[in-house]
Order: sequence, then C-alpha cells, then structure tokens
Amino acid sequence: MAFHSPIEQFEIHDLSPALFSLGGHPVSFTNAAMAMVMAVLLSSSFMIFSTLRRAVIPGRWQILAESFYNAIGNTLSEAAGEKAKPFLPFIYTLFTYILFCNLLGMMPGVYTATSQLVVNFALAIMVIFTVIGVGIAKHGLHFFSLFVPKGAPFVLLPFLTVLEFISFFVRPFSLSLRLFGNMLAGHILLKVFAGMSAAVAPEGIAGVTSVLPAILNIVVIAFEFFVALLQAYIFTVLSSVYLRDALELH
Repeated sequence: MAFHSPIEQFEIHDLSPALFSLGGHPVSFTNAAMAMVMAVLLSSSFMIFSTLRRAVIPGRWQILAESFYNAIGNTLSEAAGEKAKPFLPFIYTLFTYILFCNLLGMMPGVYTATSQLVVNFALAIMVIFTVIGVGIAKHGLHFFSLFVPKGAPFVLLPFLTVLEFISFFVRPFSLSLRLFGNMLAGHILLKVFAGMSAAVAPEGIAGVTSVLPAILNIVVIAFEFFVALLQAYIFTVLSSVYLRDALELH
C-alpha cells in the first residue's frame, strides 16, 4: 500500500485560474488563500455572534468570547503596561486570526496557513512596523535611543549599538520561525502516526498492533490543539513585549 509523503499537505495548489499578473507571474486563488479567508471569516463571526445578544447573565459563547478578550487584555497590560490598552483590538485580532488559522489546519482537507513561513513573516513584519511607527510617533527621533544601551562603556558603545540594532530587526524572523516550526513539525508528526496506524491495520492479528499507533495519534491530535492555542498566545505575548519598547523605550 502506498502512502502520501507527510510534506504533501504543505503544498500550495491553485483553486482558480490566474486572476491577474504581478511582475510577470500569474496570481491565483490558492488553498492557502482559502484557509486565510476562512480564518478571517470565522474569527470575525465568532466575536460578532458571541456578542450579538449581550446579556448581564451571559451565555456560553459570550462567556468564551469575553474570557479570551479579558485574558488577552490582561496579558497586554502585564507585558506592555497600561499605556498599551488602545492597542488591545490589534493584539486581540492577531491572537484570534493565528488561533483560527492553527485550528483550521487540524481539519482534514484544510490548509494550515501558519505552516507557511511567508504568512507568519508578514504578521511579524506588521508587528515590528507598528512598534516602529508607534515609537516614532510617541518619542520622535528619541525612539532610536532604544538601540543605545544606557550605562555602557564608551569604548563598547558602537559595538553594543550594532548588536541591539540587529537583535531588534531579528525579531520578525524569530516570531515567524517559532510559529512556522511548531505548526510544521506537529502536522508532520500527525501524518506519520496516521500512516503508521493505517499501515499495520489491514487484516489479521497484525491489526491488533495498530491500537498503539492509534492511541498515540489521538494523544498527538489533542496535543496539537493545545499547541494551536499556545502558539497563538506566545505570538501575542511577544508582540506585546515588543510594543512596550515603543511605549516606554525599555
């Protein structure tokens, strides 16, 4: 029996003819684009319908939505301070979008958008540009003092300034790579265990040995749901920490 490679699930396929040309390359609507559109629609629908009938005694969906919103609000306040409250809608949108992208990837036949490095990098670049924009708007050119360590010896100052500059602009790469690596590895692991279960199950006594891979597959699936939530939360926490630099020049 032949099995598909675990890597095939990350291939991008066109779902439509070329819509337009960009730099001589045809641009089509792909399975990755479909997953991202679905994540936007579902995350928006979740908040809209959960709060559509707001009540003093909330229902289940309202409790869930408010719990997520309050949790991200508390995280933002702890990581970036009270001055960061106006940015809660931005941070919360990041969290829900990444979360739904991760969760949708757990559904058979739905592409995992966050398994694409370019998608995660675009989100990370948006965070860094927001940090830089807020920093310059709030502090002017004094924002660039963020790259000059206070109290550093004068002789080491140029070297340390370059290191601070590099470490700041490495952030979008570390943000995107962390999410990319976790989603990629987790889905490969799921595919491998699913293949093991299918390989030893066909018939006879050998089928009994498929119980262990099947149990392990269930455990891995449960763990991947946890990772989907955890990685969205980590991305949110780090974005909040970076925002603090713009607000307080730490």
